[in-house]
Amino acid sequence: MVETMSTIGVAIAIPEPAATDLRRRRRSYGDELAGQIPTHVTLLPPNAVSGSELPDVTKHLHEVGTRHAPFELYLCGSDTFRPISPVVFVTVVTGISECERLATDVRSGPLQRDLVFPFHPHVTVAHDLPEHVLDQAYQELANYECRFTVNSFGLFEHADGRGWSSQREFALAGD
Repeated sequence: MVETMSTIGVAIAIPEPAATDLRRRRRSYGDELAGQIPTHVTLLPPNAVSGSELPDVTKHLHEVGTRHAPFELYLCGSDTFRPISPVVFVTVVTGISECERLATDVRSGPLQRDLVFPFHPHVTVAHDLPEHVLDQAYQELANYECRFTVNSFGLFEHADGRGWSSQREFALAGD
């Protein structure tokens, strides 16, 4: 019997109205993936897992949530990964260390993974677009601001043709 594989990711969802605003901006730059990717801060990039692994993954993520307290996330301004990667993003200014600790904990146990790039919490707003469009996104979001409390993180699954969708939220319940 062939085991079913799923592509999953773990992320902090950006709340409304900021999520819709940033997604609309991403679309306006011509990023074709904007409609398939919820606005988020990645904790675990896309990874393939088997159906038999999902219960252990879910249990692990629940346990991770119990070890971390809610925290403030402040997004302010824009930055880029160029020339390494053609990405413009909104910068995480407050909550960086909390995101780092949470991401490290997520990427342990059944989700132990090596990263291609060092972890850097951010919200992508333009990806793999012409340089002048990346410049435009960078300039237009230079004064962007959003502040909210992170009370949970989510498990997302990718489906061909539909993109990414939230499968489950895990509360941050630590002290």
